[in-house]
Amino acid sequence: MSESTTTVSRREIAKQLASLSWPLIGLNVLNVLALAVDTAMCGRLPGAETVLVGLGFATQLVFLLMVAMIGLTVGTVASIARAHGAGDRDRVTHTLAQSSQLTVILGLLVGVIGQLVAGPFVTLMGGSDEVRAVAENYLHPLLAGTALPYLSILYAAALRGVGNTRLAFFVALVINGLNALFNYGLILGNFGLPALGLRGAAYGTVLAYLCGVTLMITLLVRDHVPQLTLKLKWVQLDKSMAKQLIAVGWPAAFDMVVLNAAFLAIVGMLGRIDELAVAAHGIGLRVQALAFVPGMSVSQATGALVGQALGAGSVERARKVLAASIVLCVAIMTTLGAVIVAAGPMIVAVFDVDPASTLGLLSLDWMNVLGYGMPMVGLYIAYVGLLQGAGATRVSLRINLMTTFGFQIPASYILGFPLGLGAWGVWAGFPLAFVFKGMLAHRAYKRGTWAVLGTRP
Repeated sequence: MSESTTTVSRREIAKQLASLSWPLIGLNVLNVLALAVDTAMCGRLPGAETVLVGLGFATQLVFLLMVAMIGLTVGTVASIARAHGAGDRDRVTHTLAQSSQLTVILGLLVGVIGQLVAGPFVTLMGGSDEVRAVAENYLHPLLAGTALPYLSILYAAALRGVGNTRLAFFVALVINGLNALFNYGLILGNFGLPALGLRGAAYGTVLAYLCGVTLMITLLVRDHVPQLTLKLKWVQLDKSMAKQLIAVGWPAAFDMVVLNAAFLAIVGMLGRIDELAVAAHGIGLRVQALAFVPGMSVSQATGALVGQALGAGSVERARKVLAASIVLCVAIMTTLGAVIVAAGPMIVAVFDVDPASTLGLLSLDWMNVLGYGMPMVGLYIAYVGLLQGAGATRVSLRINLMTTFGFQIPASYILGFPLGLGAWGVWAGFPLAFVFKGMLAHRAYKRGTWAVLGTRP
């Protein structure tokens, strides 16, 4: 790269980070809103309650099956960002081709597995036969097209690796717009299309991703992004590269498994206290999903810039990226935390819940705990961006395992039951764990192992 990676100022890096982050924030918000739009449309169908329950179970299975793709994505970003930072365009192209083939293979495999486990999963999670039938009606066509959203995720990640997040945001706008149109037509029978109900939502989503991925592939094949070229030719699988991507990616994927285990533990404890606490937790999770988007987006941008810096051999620049990321993440998450606490009653009312009711008060408890813990969340996810960009995903996995099973779950139990703090105590274990996560992540940063891993060829 022509720019000296060791003389770039912190202000310039902060501008780069912000410029890379805002399209990611928009992209991730669109992903969250897409599900909300689908849910709202399906809520207008006959037997809406059963339909929404089935959609809820189906969504949980889709998220669970997404774990492997998350790992492949993290490995791809780290590899492409490092190659791009080193100015090795051939390796960028090779990585994109290999990861594209792996994504297609993974998408087909997950689609087949999903078809087999869809029904049993709903039953295992406590769904009735009627709910199971509804969920399967949605999942079967959706899972058949699994490779399409996976490719969309991959190409957005690859673009992030070379510092281009705006194109992915543009394509996401196209996908979400088409998703809304197709679903409006196929769910409810508008525009002269057949009313297919929940199955129509699946078809609409698959069609939208087909159009979006076709657009993205066309742009990449035609060198719309000079730094990232896609060659439409099936080549022999590079086993060495596949192992490298998996080695970096599997800890990040398992990180998500640990996170889901933590939330399941919380729900299990809340269920023993009060069913309304479980409902309040569900409301809080929807708030959390949106509140975490900006910080996680900055973390993703951090990973890309750190990978580029280490690929160019500049550990100092990677440190500057982290410093800028910490300031930005903590500032954003602290501001959002203050909004959550201050606007809690209004947020609860949006869900058609009386803030003064038992459910409303429990929801406010959870949102207050979440709001006050947001600064520490911001600090930790900045470090996660550094570790993932350096390919040091095993470090973040160890931290997550230690704090989740060694502190968070035991603390939630002790605070909620022996100390008698109830639901508030169970929730309090979540932000408290981030204090320890931040401390351990800072210690790992000071040790510098991430820099050694990140500068290896």
